Amino acid sequence: MNTIYALATALGKSGVAVIRLSGPRALMAAKTLAGSLPEPRVAGLRVLKDSEGVLLDQALVLTFMAGHSFTGEDVAELHMHGGPATIKAVLQTLGDINGLRMAEPGEFTRRALENGCLDLAQIEGLSDLLEAETEAQRKQALRVFSGALGDKAESWRSQLIRAAALLEATIDFADEDVPVDVTPEVKELLDSVMIALASEASGVQISERIRNGFEVAIVGAPNVGKSSLLNRLAGRDAAITSEIAGTTRDVIEVRMDLNGLPVTILDTAGLRDTDDAVEEIGIERALERAKNADLLVFLYDAEPLNLPLQPENDDIVLRSKADLYEGEADSVSGKTGQGLSELTTRIAEILQNRAAGASTAIRERHRTAILTALAALESAKNELEYGMDRSELAAEELRTAIRALDSLVGRVDVEHILDEIFASFCLGK
Repeated sequence: MNTIYALATALGKSGVAVIRLSGPRALMAAKTLAGSLPEPRVAGLRVLKDSEGVLLDQALVLTFMAGHSFTGEDVAELHMHGGPATIKAVLQTLGDINGLRMAEPGEFTRRALENGCLDLAQIEGLSDLLEAETEAQRKQALRVFSGALGDKAESWRSQLIRAAALLEATIDFADEDVPVDVTPEVKELLDSVMIALASEASGVQISERIRNGFEVAIVGAPNVGKSSLLNRLAGRDAAITSEIAGTTRDVIEVRMDLNGLPVTILDTAGLRDTDDAVEEIGIERALERAKNADLLVFLYDAEPLNLPLQPENDDIVLRSKADLYEGEADSVSGKTGQGLSELTTRIAEILQNRAAGASTAIRERHRTAILTALAALESAKNELEYGMDRSELAAEELRTAIRALDSLVGRVDVEHILDEIFASFCLGK
């Protein structure tokens, strides 16, 4: 196996840059540059030189032995000054050492998977952690990276293996008088796992929203103040405002962090009947995005709501242009900001209540695997209803469920998604 190396910190000037090496020749390569290595897991200051003895830099050198590193292999790290020329010189020197090559995107993490240091769910959590922009995203990603989903999958798997073993015992001794009826214990195990799986699957959509962001659409008639409100929320002129009805023709998006939640505010075209073909397209897009949004903020002026969409559930209804209607309750002004704080607090509270229902499973792939397992367990229970004569069929359904749970953590059937996952990683990860 080749030894790989890469810059593990961001490109460009920085106070400190880290170059990581992993593989059978990692320690040898680091020693070639540094002259000597400190004890494993102890940082040591060393002078780095190229093959001709020319000074490259001073660096802190760290080493990790196989079995005690991120990748599971021998790993060395060079913590050096972050000047682009210095980084280039050290990378070039490493490239001249026989048996070393530049790492591919995500290759360090892929080796961690292959060496059993991380499961696939943890790697997905790590990917999300690197992309996290808000506190909610960070917490969710860190929970998965810490192995929470893998721990749950292992618990479910253990219970199903126990149930399968009980059924297999009845099959193996089918010609003998088995004194114990295992059906009650098997059904109890299946019910326990099915309840947990159903709960986990129900929260995936919310978890995905935390990953990708909630959408809040501002809807209303033309000239009701939607674009002004969006601009006030964004703190900039994100949308064009004018007295001419129908100015907004397309959906305008502004991404925000509301109390740690990622939220995209949508400014939509004014909803009305029109003969303008372009405006009509904008209205159709507005209706489509609004119907798929997590929350709607309805604005009205002097006229009551008479729109193709009507408020539902937690949707917010406000009178716009509050600066013109002093004392009006449930109103907001994009011009002066009146009522804006109350609106953002209300949106955040509604979305935080929904986020509380998030599960540890955070991707559609997870939900699909869980639903596959649930369907197999339901079939197994149905087979057991016919009596122990159908134990073999029930056991096969249990094996299907176990394979589905194994796919959650990457034991089986994941090769086709690995390239897509690791393509999003930087070279040093």
